[in-house]
Amino acid sequence: MGKPISGFSKLSKSKKIDWIVDTYFAQNTNAKNIIKQYWNSNDKLQQLHDEFIENTITNYYLPLGVAPNFLINGKLHTIPMAIEESSVVAAASKAAKFWLDRGGFKTTIISTTKIGQVHFMYSGDFEKLQHFFSQVKPKLISDSKPITKNMEKRGGGILDIELKDKTADIPNYYQLHATFETQDAMGANFINSCLEQFAKTFKTEAKAYADFSDAEKNIDIVMSILSNYVPNCLVRAEVSCPVDDLSDDDKINPRTFAKKFIQAVKIAEVEPYRSVTHNKGIMNGIDAVVLATGNDFRAVEAGVHAYASRNGQYSSLTHASIENDIFRFWIEIPLALGTVGGLTGLHPLVKLSLELLHKPSAKELMGIVSVAGLAQNFGALRSLITTGIQEGHMKMHLMNILNQFEATNSEKEQLIEHFKTQTVSHSAVVDALNILRRVEK
Repeated sequence: MGKPISGFSKLSKSKKIDWIVDTYFAQNTNAKNIIKQYWNSNDKLQQLHDEFIENTITNYYLPLGVAPNFLINGKLHTIPMAIEESSVVAAASKAAKFWLDRGGFKTTIISTTKIGQVHFMYSGDFEKLQHFFSQVKPKLISDSKPITKNMEKRGGGILDIELKDKTADIPNYYQLHATFETQDAMGANFINSCLEQFAKTFKTEAKAYADFSDAEKNIDIVMSILSNYVPNCLVRAEVSCPVDDLSDDDKINPRTFAKKFIQAVKIAEVEPYRSVTHNKGIMNGIDAVVLATGNDFRAVEAGVHAYASRNGQYSSLTHASIENDIFRFWIEIPLALGTVGGLTGLHPLVKLSLELLHKPSAKELMGIVSVAGLAQNFGALRSLITTGIQEGHMKMHLMNILNQFEATNSEKEQLIEHFKTQTVSHSAVVDALNILRRVEK
């Protein structure tokens, strides 16, 4: 049973851990050692990690793997992926190798606009508000110049500000709906700073606006915040080849493969129960690269799933077709990413990951990340319509089961060989391990 504490954030890391252990791990004598064994031996590096967030007690490790052989727009990439799920990196690598000799992946940046909103309440005449907005709009932009100056030098800045009437949804509710270009920065802090300046100027100018009544002058700013829904920050990734080139083994006829593949995609386009899992697989690839490059995977997830629902029903993010005997498979996805700012200049592995990717611009990173999602989906669908998802997934999961039961290196070697021809399941692995241990005794 826990207990409340005051001033926890002011305690040293050592004192925080002592309190955590004393309060929650009285029966676990190894808890403190588990926490401390993940500290980095490099004190400077550990301090850097400690200062990323508040109340840090240790580091939580994820594997950082790489998927080679990605040919993207004629340039060869090895893609870093930070993820804990078995078979994701393997599936991405296999898809990359498959398309390497079939022209590789092509990407197109459709748009890069990002959005922020000032939400406010106004109980007055809408025509007066419109007239006031048209007069104050230039000042909203000019008052933000100290914030936008450096961004404008890089080719970004405020693109537009609109007044939106949302009173049909909530009485007296309006928005300042602003669009931005943030170049190689994800831009969250930049956008939020601009929005807060808009709100300050808007409220101040309203109080001095002669045509407003006293009540109308009292505009109530509810909040100023960017949106992680970025339907106009879009990238397209695609692959294509003649239908007869789709098979690289004798397991399935290429035309049968193409037909079943397209059917599987169409099912995900119309059946939400399937499309959620379908898109989750896409996000396996996307999140892994987003995380490895120090970007905000939660923001990406939220924006992507909102986009998948934009037509009123949740649907597939990928699509496939055959035209003139050419198989095409593509994804269009909203991705607000950055290659400067945030963790990109702080976390050593993030910097290394970006260097591995040839130091991409934000637009180039959008393309790489979308390709990772498309490759992951191709690999998953290919398995589903041929061998089934479990054959490859469970063989990758085999090592996790063996580690769970503390198998020795010798036991791992023997059981990996054994399950090359056997179906992998948790119970089958446990039974085989127990038999092996009885024999070894």
